[in-house]
Amino acid sequence: MRLVLLLLSLGFSAALTAQVTTEWKIIHAGTLLADAREAVSSEQSIIIRNNVIVQILDGYVTAADANIPSGARVIDLRNQFVMAGLIDSHTHILSQQEPNRREIAVTRTPEFSTLMGYEFGMRTLRAGFTSIRNVGGSRNAIFALRDAINQGVVMGPRIRAAGQGITPTGGHGDGGGFRDDVFPEPHSGVCDGVTECRKAVRTQVKFGADHIKYVATGGVLSQTATGTEQQFTDEEQIALVQAAHAMGRKVAAHAHGKAGMMAALHAGVDSIEHGSYLDEEVADLFVATGAYLVPTLIAGHTVERIATERPDFYIPAVRQKALEVGPIMRNALRIAYEKGVKIAYGTDAGVNDHGTNAYEAVLMNQTGVPARDILISATVNAADLMGIYDIAGTLEAGKDADIVAYDDNPLEELDTLLHPAFVMARGTEVDLDVPLPPDLFPWPEF
Repeated sequence: MRLVLLLLSLGFSAALTAQVTTEWKIIHAGTLLADAREAVSSEQSIIIRNNVIVQILDGYVTAADANIPSGARVIDLRNQFVMAGLIDSHTHILSQQEPNRREIAVTRTPEFSTLMGYEFGMRTLRAGFTSIRNVGGSRNAIFALRDAINQGVVMGPRIRAAGQGITPTGGHGDGGGFRDDVFPEPHSGVCDGVTECRKAVRTQVKFGADHIKYVATGGVLSQTATGTEQQFTDEEQIALVQAAHAMGRKVAAHAHGKAGMMAALHAGVDSIEHGSYLDEEVADLFVATGAYLVPTLIAGHTVERIATERPDFYIPAVRQKALEVGPIMRNALRIAYEKGVKIAYGTDAGVNDHGTNAYEAVLMNQTGVPARDILISATVNAADLMGIYDIAGTLEAGKDADIVAYDDNPLEELDTLLHPAFVMARGTEVDLDVPLPPDLFPWPEF
């Protein structure tokens, strides 16, 4: 497995090997948005040592001006808009939608999922997203990919991973229903009752989870007619959150229905994912608790389109939920934004194709969220939610050199986020001219 990953990323490994000796770079930025909350600056120079920003100086400086060794590589972005790398705080990087999901559940190996995650991670990186939060997937596969990226074995976006999503028996996330001889044991995130729920959290932490994700309600793509309302009891949710927080892990709750959202917020979750049936009462509770909403509009948009354009793709129970939930998600975001709910950017990528992450911004803007606040949600807020604000989310001295550039100003032309002109991840430039292989199951262009 390691040999295969090494072969996939010889270029990145070579770059990291070169960084054993100090490597200096100077980015000349024509327009710089160092912090999405602040004003832009013109004619700036970003000084980078290996993977870290050392300083940002006025003007287009030379190595001598910056008091660094001669021979520093100068990257000319004088005609570009430069900002911090984008962050997607809700992804499923190991897969995309496929029609034979039940067969995959009992045939696909974690090793194969890791390799798929490498490819999907590179598509995400080339789309300008230098960090992601993965909120559920094959436990061993996602931790292997995360660790390989962290150690420089392969290139990819920085990953904060939940491991296995936590679900009640038969709930959204329990992909069971197979004969006992085919699938005899539930995965490590299936639990019922307070004691089992605590153990499920601790098990994910034991094997390396950066955060915990559980399903407070039913989901659209779970292949059972269990609706989108509350599934874990109030007591179980409190136990899940308390166990996670006691072990220093934040908690993301998948929630569509109102009752499930309210229960999760009362339990103390750090974020609600989707929030489809959010209303003013729920929004007020968000504000009171300080939890983030991760709206994932593109997921609702995608499943609604698939259910409409390919009515035989989903089983009837899933198709009905897709047609019901997709259209209401924008209204939930509108209410949340107007009420002052904290919003962190997230897509549910894997439902939508990996690499289309930036289209979430277009949908958010159509809902009424201004471009400035969208960029804040995709940098500062997402970094805060993920616990990586000390190294990402803004461009400043001491933070990792996660940098993206565009030909136009996204504060004025938001669609430019769909076409980054330059991407750097932890000081290493990303080749954007790699032709994409055909998608496994492509959907029409947005």
